[in-house]
Amino acid sequence: MTTPFQQPPPPPRAIRKLIVEVVDARDLLPKDGQGSSSPYVIADFDGQRKRTSTKYRELNPVWNEALEFTVSDPNNMELEELEIEVFNDKRFGNGSGRKNHFLGRVKLYGTQFARRGEEGLVYFALEKKSVFSWIRGEIGLRIYYYDELVEEDKPPQQPEETQQQPPEPEKTKSPGVVVVEEGKVFEVPAQMESYVPEGQYSPPVVVIEESPPPMVHVHQEPPMPDMAGPPQPEMQYPPEVRKMQTGISGGERVRILRKPNGDYSPRVISGRFAGNESERVHPYDLVEPMQYLFVRIVKARGIAPNESPYVKIRTFSHFVRSKPVSYRPGESTDSPEWHQVFALGHNKPDTTNATLEISIWDTPSEQFLGGVCFDLSDVPVRDPPDSPLAPQWYRLEGGEQNPGRVSGDIQLSVWIGTQADDAFPEAWSSDAPYVAHTRSKVYQSPKLWYLRITIIEAQDLHIAPNLPPLTAPEIRIKMQLGFQSARTRRGSMNNHSLSFHWNEDLLFVAGEPLEDTLILLAEDRTNKDTVLLGHIVIPVGSIEQRNDDRHVASKWFALDGGNGGGSYCGRMHLRLCLEGGYHVLDETAHVCSDFRPTAKQLWKPPIGILELGILGARGLLPMKNKGGGKGSTDAYCVAKYGKKWVRTRTITDSFDPRWNEQYTWQVYDPCTVLTVGVFDNWRMFADVSEEKPDCRIGKVRIRVSTLESNKVYKNSYPLLVLLRTGLKKMGEIEIAIRFACPSLLPDTCAVYGQPLLPRMHYLRPLGVAQQEALRGAATKMVAQWLARSEPPLGHEVVRYMLDADSHTWSMRKSKANWFRIVAVLAWAVGLAKWLDDIRRWRNPVTTVLVHILYLVLVWYPDLVVPTGFLYVVLIGIWYYRFRPKIPAGMDTRLSQAETVDPDELDEEFDTIPSSKPPDIIRIRYDRLRMLAARVQTVLGDFATQGERVQALVSWRDPRATKLFIGVCLAITIILYVVPPKMVAVALGFYYLRHPMFRDPMPPASLNFFRRLPSLSDRLM
Repeated sequence: MTTPFQQPPPPPRAIRKLIVEVVDARDLLPKDGQGSSSPYVIADFDGQRKRTSTKYRELNPVWNEALEFTVSDPNNMELEELEIEVFNDKRFGNGSGRKNHFLGRVKLYGTQFARRGEEGLVYFALEKKSVFSWIRGEIGLRIYYYDELVEEDKPPQQPEETQQQPPEPEKTKSPGVVVVEEGKVFEVPAQMESYVPEGQYSPPVVVIEESPPPMVHVHQEPPMPDMAGPPQPEMQYPPEVRKMQTGISGGERVRILRKPNGDYSPRVISGRFAGNESERVHPYDLVEPMQYLFVRIVKARGIAPNESPYVKIRTFSHFVRSKPVSYRPGESTDSPEWHQVFALGHNKPDTTNATLEISIWDTPSEQFLGGVCFDLSDVPVRDPPDSPLAPQWYRLEGGEQNPGRVSGDIQLSVWIGTQADDAFPEAWSSDAPYVAHTRSKVYQSPKLWYLRITIIEAQDLHIAPNLPPLTAPEIRIKMQLGFQSARTRRGSMNNHSLSFHWNEDLLFVAGEPLEDTLILLAEDRTNKDTVLLGHIVIPVGSIEQRNDDRHVASKWFALDGGNGGGSYCGRMHLRLCLEGGYHVLDETAHVCSDFRPTAKQLWKPPIGILELGILGARGLLPMKNKGGGKGSTDAYCVAKYGKKWVRTRTITDSFDPRWNEQYTWQVYDPCTVLTVGVFDNWRMFADVSEEKPDCRIGKVRIRVSTLESNKVYKNSYPLLVLLRTGLKKMGEIEIAIRFACPSLLPDTCAVYGQPLLPRMHYLRPLGVAQQEALRGAATKMVAQWLARSEPPLGHEVVRYMLDADSHTWSMRKSKANWFRIVAVLAWAVGLAKWLDDIRRWRNPVTTVLVHILYLVLVWYPDLVVPTGFLYVVLIGIWYYRFRPKIPAGMDTRLSQAETVDPDELDEEFDTIPSSKPPDIIRIRYDRLRMLAARVQTVLGDFATQGERVQALVSWRDPRATKLFIGVCLAITIILYVVPPKMVAVALGFYYLRHPMFRDPMPPASLNFFRRLPSLSDRLM
């Protein structure tokens, strides 16, 4: 029974489902070029897109498949549009089409939907997409909707109810789903969370209501009891969480798909922006506002005698304590100081009548030293850019148990704010309790220089006199700068002056504050044992800096030390300089986030600001095991653009972390890439002596040039990781991004005409191998620099964000690059096929129009170039309809990650040198030889065609050369006599002649070219 003092249970939330049953279609148009079609249906409703299966070569297909949609706003369902489109699958055709052929569509509105039980099978005539479309047939649909209620488990806040009602173990797995239909209520068990009609191929879906952020806990606890049981294939990963559009209701809905790795494409998500709730312009307008209760504990005075006092803070849902105060010998114990800020999650509906208790206790004896109490309804709200709230003194009270033993005051301030508050980054947060390794942080990469060393010559070296006759000494110079080392080639000896010359340039990477030293060693490597002739130590900070290619004066440096002894060991002629005109690459060039040179004097003004709002993640997989076999994930996010790195706070033990942190960067070049990665924090559990690297969860790259100016993109991207076992989806990340570019036309467009790299890269370019070696050194220096920060960014995080291993061999990447080349050349192949169709008269109307156009262009040749450019303009306008609406993420199909062979993946993750057994290495080597043989054959074919062209006039085949010269002479006479327009018309019409006038055998010109000799017969 429910007592009068108990609150009634909250009403269940209603969710409306729309079911579209695609039954069959009749009399469809054949579009596959073989007298048939392979149709499939795509349904689009309320931002959701579903697809049926493909029926192979069937003009009267039968599907009997049901597509389920969620109605985001049931009150306005009548205004929503349902679009049904039928396409022919090009994969089952003759392969000539570049895209799926359109077979018709049907548009319906919410007024045509019926409630479940009232629906019927209706055949709709397929409509055209445009005036020129050729469509016929009809499609049979059965459309209905129903409402279902989702009841949430009631938290055990009242012990009286738990004593009266016996526990039901079957209800602890997941909340039941209540379906309402025509006044009847049916409860569906947890094992049948969704209604799946017969013939449906999409994964089962459950839609539940989500409370407004930041209190979002959807599926964190229900899946965990299943992890302790026997392993099941379908329960290896937590469900995938996706936000759906909320409409006017203000809440958010989350769609849970139980099928992992189902969708690898980015999606548009909806949510509240902070800037839309009030007229004030918020600095954090890209993320959702998260309310926090801030408590700043400063100090106390006049308290009772103590040894090491600390502060307890207790609210309705939080209990924290400050660090204890340690006194120095002879210091007064009545005035401790803490200077600590706490940020506790705050939810207004839960704290209507709640209080905040702040008390002081002594550590060893747990003696109560006093406290104060606040009503949370009276706590002020601070909204930046308001000034910080000044702390005040409050009298400590002892309560009824200690009325006379408490004395003193405490200085503190209490306010309610958001994550935009100035005190939030350094505050102890309730969702990130380990302060040392979980707080948000902004890092700066070190300023890197290229150190150019020119070894000119060395004189007066002490060389061993007992060299064999006619033996020239082998003198080399070895250079060391930190972990980098290099050695020159063998010096050339001048017999007249007994000096050695090199004139060799070597480059190193040096990082500020330029405290390292450059060490040069002169070595005699004539014999088996290397002999040190001397060394030079040069501080890097004393080397001259230059920002252009001006001449730098060389200097002589004396050699010290050496095995020969003595104070003078010779001298060396060097030219040293720190290059400030280069950009030191620490990323691969195609995904670089900055191209500015090292010297700040050469920087150009920024053209805009890049704003990134890291909202949160959904459906992360468990990365570590806690007690009792329970999985856990402690995720944080890292974003890198230019020299600035940002790291969010770590949300502990959550599969759906909500960060809601916003950061900004200055953009100097729009053709750059922003990288966002998610990692699992392991370092917060490690001791000082041990090293526990953080685990990667996934990353996303976004090219700034693909963003429209001043437009907010709020999308969800899948987090994909390629492991030895294959591709794995680790969850989804939700981000909001905006490229604020106030001066679009003059400055931004001028950037596209400027060189990508600084000027020195073109005046004195670097080699590819040299650039790759320098990039590896720069990556290592950046990783060492960021590892010294607090909290540190581990080297595994930096290497993953910078793609340090992108240059390694991978069969998968080789296939991906090959298919990229094929896709680039696809337009030429398509043009060749189109011309072949024209000359074979497969479409007579098109061929006649091409004849007319050809005649116009031949008769008016001045129109050829303008017509070509006009054609390019029309192509660009046509493809504007198909422009990408959101920035693209990782493409699994382009990366060949879905169809990669396991052995190729194992080879990709192998170390250098290989750690595999000799048998496996032999198999992989043989496979690589087979691939190289194919490449060798293709290169040989290209060489053969070029040599045949040379053989036309080289008299290698005398008869062929005579024939070729005779034909050229005849063509010359004809072109001199006949007007060129007539010749062009005759050649064009001969090329486009009807197939009945063609010979199926190859033409004589092609036969003549194939008979020309090449040099392949001379190969051994």
